Amino acid sequence: MKLRAWSLYAGMVLATIAAFAGIRALGETLQAPPPAAGVPAFGTTAASEPLGALPHVLLALLVIILVARAAGALFRYLHQPPVVGEMLAGIMLGPSLLGRVAPAVSAFVLPPSVAPLLGIIAQVGVVLFMFLVGLELDAGLLRKKTQASVAVSHASITAPFLLGGLLALLLYPLLATSDVPFLPFALFMAVSMSVTAFPVLARILSDRGMQQTQLGTIALTCAAVDDVTAWCLLALVVGVARSTAGAVVLTTTLALGFTAAMLLFVRPRIARWVASRSSERVSQNVMALVFTGLLLSALATEAIGIHALFGAFLFGAIIPHDSALAQQAKGKLTDIVVVLFLPAFFAFTGLRTEIALVDGLQNWLLCGLVVLVAVVGKFGGSCLAARLTGLQWRDAAALGVLMNTRGLMELVVLHVGLDLRVISPLVFAMMVVMALVTTLMTTPVLHLLLRQAPGPAAGAALAGPAPIDGHQQLTD
Repeated sequence: MKLRAWSLYAGMVLATIAAFAGIRALGETLQAPPPAAGVPAFGTTAASEPLGALPHVLLALLVIILVARAAGALFRYLHQPPVVGEMLAGIMLGPSLLGRVAPAVSAFVLPPSVAPLLGIIAQVGVVLFMFLVGLELDAGLLRKKTQASVAVSHASITAPFLLGGLLALLLYPLLATSDVPFLPFALFMAVSMSVTAFPVLARILSDRGMQQTQLGTIALTCAAVDDVTAWCLLALVVGVARSTAGAVVLTTTLALGFTAAMLLFVRPRIARWVASRSSERVSQNVMALVFTGLLLSALATEAIGIHALFGAFLFGAIIPHDSALAQQAKGKLTDIVVVLFLPAFFAFTGLRTEIALVDGLQNWLLCGLVVLVAVVGKFGGSCLAARLTGLQWRDAAALGVLMNTRGLMELVVLHVGLDLRVISPLVFAMMVVMALVTTLMTTPVLHLLLRQAPGPAAGAALAGPAPIDGHQQLTD
């Protein structure tokens, strides 16, 4: 039986070959018209860049994922958030390390031709990441305003914002260029000092089992307020940087109108639609609607002039965070964003970061000043405000350390500033160093502050939100 089957198959293949040979013989006698003028001749595009770029991009992504996962695992072993290791892995793959110690390897793995393509992948990844951050945002945290959370959230924005503006007075004549007006430069420096990495902070609290303590609840509430405020301020900075003096008012008005429409008109309807489908599985058609809304929102804010990231974040924030839609959407998107897109973003950051630009004693002193101002603004402002509202010094200091965490959110802000040319590559490198230092110091300093048995303020569990698993996934 098997022999008969193989014989039939072999006969069919031979008959097909013979028939196609006959077709070819007939075809060779035919004559096709000549190509149109200006059209490349057959065979001349075989080695063109669009076709040749794909293997480079695939190889780059392969190396990026492997290095990022290895660095993340190492930092998890060191009791640091894995995302910090992935951030450092991206920097190491750039000219700051690999490009200096092994330029041939760097040119092969991440050639200059790959950077623009990697940049597109990174930007798409950050848009999706900001959507996930919006999905994670618990609007209930914004309404749980205790005296301590109100004071700390305000201080953790205003103190670093003002100090960042003062720092701009020193840095502008030294590190800016004459084509950049002082106002967008100062606003950007102020906003970049005000950022808190909500996902990384939540992961640290979850790892320590602090998410339902008084200290953890205050930290999450303040970080949520900071998140919303920082992105609104960044939208304002982008509007100022992209617009002329007269157009700033129009951009601001359109941005406020769009935000109000999303919150007052779109959000209630999405909430009702989500509630009506609470027992249903999220299908591909539903995900297509979600992506449609996400892309329309991102396109709208990009057209307004306040960056697509804000639209992605806002659309995620108007979807109820505890709904089945939000949970299943996070389940479908988180892995691909965390494993593929974010490492690509970190590598793209590494390609744009050249630590060697920070050369000479003056530049390193300025870099140290940037780190110092960032820590004093966030840590100092949050700590003093918490102490004045009644928290013990240790708990107030722990809250300040948590609010000083910047992580990935800072890198997103810095890319916006570099793309707008508000900051130079040198300032970008200094600010990347600041983001890494303030994130790396969080876990060990927090451990030193809370290594003793927590006091009543830090350890008293509240009937608050459940553990935030989504943040664990986003920064895992």
